[in-house]
Amino acid sequence: MIENIIGKGTWIDKVANTLIMREKKLNRNIDLIKVESGLGASGIPHIGSMGDAVRAYGISLALQNLGYNSELIAYSDDMDGLRKIPSGFPPWLKDHIAKPVSHIPDPFGECHNSYGSHMSSLLLDGLDRVDIKYRFKSATEVYKSGILIDAIDQILTKSEYLGQKISEFVGQNKFLNVLPYFPVCKNCGKLYVAHAYKYLTKNKKILYECSGIKIGNKEIIGCGYKGEANIGKAEGKLAWKVEFAARWKIFDIRFEAYGKDIMDSVKINDWICEEILNFPHPLHIKYEMFLDKRGKKISKSAGNVLTPQMWMKYGTPQSLLLLLFKRITGTRHVGIDDVPSLMDEYDFYEDLYFGKLKETNQSKMIKLRGIYEYVNHLNPPKSNSNHIPYRLLVQQTSLFEGKDQIEKVYERLQKYRLISEKSNDIIEKIHLAFNWSKDILSNEYSHYISLDIEQKKALRELVTTLRSYLIRENNNLANDIQTLIYETSKKYGIEPKNFFRLLYQILINSDRGPKLGNYLVDLGIARTCEIIEKYL
Repeated sequence: MIENIIGKGTWIDKVANTLIMREKKLNRNIDLIKVESGLGASGIPHIGSMGDAVRAYGISLALQNLGYNSELIAYSDDMDGLRKIPSGFPPWLKDHIAKPVSHIPDPFGECHNSYGSHMSSLLLDGLDRVDIKYRFKSATEVYKSGILIDAIDQILTKSEYLGQKISEFVGQNKFLNVLPYFPVCKNCGKLYVAHAYKYLTKNKKILYECSGIKIGNKEIIGCGYKGEANIGKAEGKLAWKVEFAARWKIFDIRFEAYGKDIMDSVKINDWICEEILNFPHPLHIKYEMFLDKRGKKISKSAGNVLTPQMWMKYGTPQSLLLLLFKRITGTRHVGIDDVPSLMDEYDFYEDLYFGKLKETNQSKMIKLRGIYEYVNHLNPPKSNSNHIPYRLLVQQTSLFEGKDQIEKVYERLQKYRLISEKSNDIIEKIHLAFNWSKDILSNEYSHYISLDIEQKKALRELVTTLRSYLIRENNNLANDIQTLIYETSKKYGIEPKNFFRLLYQILINSDRGPKLGNYLVDLGIARTCEIIEKYL
């Protein structure tokens, strides 16, 4: 039985529908529904950072599919202070610790006007390369424009009450003694070190003293300067515990997802929206963090960053969007070694979409088709493309060098009857596979395959016989190898189709591929035996 289908039948559609029902219940104007993603600007943006923006864009797309105008606001927190030097960054940045990242020189030359601008541009480049549509907002420019002044005023006017509530919510007593606003010290240029102790309501100014702060395990000494900051200019910023609420109201944000690491901040900001700013807080969904293969949180400062640019050196934009759109719940362990499987998985989704493969569970089929459409921005191709296992492309590209690499790989693919003519799609995949074979193949670990006793015996005998072919001439080698594989499987009681599938899995990590006799001759018997022996 097929469940009630909303939109394209995915989690994205369910969230969009929940949002619409909530907005109608609140009786708010829904001529334009804005969703938001916050972009960090303190380090190299990674897959997790991009995932936040891509998923918000997915909700915006689903809203449009349901008949509503929607746009994504990409908000860069480039007023944030630099807390520590990310791994691999120049050591001179130590002199800029605690300064707003938009006030720090570009650490990678003069291609951007600041550290924050350079970091923001990397994530925006990633979004552009996967064709995500967004409206960019810089925190520095937003504060400079003065559009936050009324929201800041409302928050600071009730700062004592807020301090008590923050203490109740999360046990943080910091804002019982200082205002939830960080001035930029006019003497030393640092954020966080200047403690705001009084708000002058009439003048819309903060009085502060630069007395220092502890960031992590390091004491940042204040310069002792006493001054004032105008809240209508970029002379400081709201603390995270209250800033989200201000920008949600100013930009009329109706949806924003969040990671569990800022759950407390979201909880407080939701309350501020409702109680202080008289604005219904956005609908939220919580997502789990991306972890590396060791189970460590992917972090800008730790140096285990997997960036969108790194992924797209080896994989297509569609493979990256599939990774981010497939699901939102559950912790994700992700690494660059996931590229081959995601490349092949996208082809699987496409084969399902165009009916080349079947899925008997109709509800599941609808969801898979829906994800495929979101990966293609709800404008899927008109027909199926040529699908070649990524590992096969990698192996083929590793065999050739020189200017005619592409042409030689094409000839092989035509020989295996995997393609009939050249296409931009195939050219792109061959280039990506070249990058993988050049950078990663030689250091790559084999994928895991469980072998039973009879399979191991059959593979050992196959390798032994194949090696004997190296020392004698054979004008019919491809056919002999094809026959050898068949006879070896029968000898050890293995269904021939299952033995052929096992060899495809070992050689190219796929259930199917070109005719094995021809392929093993082209790959080389010595290389073939070497690969099989890794699994023995």
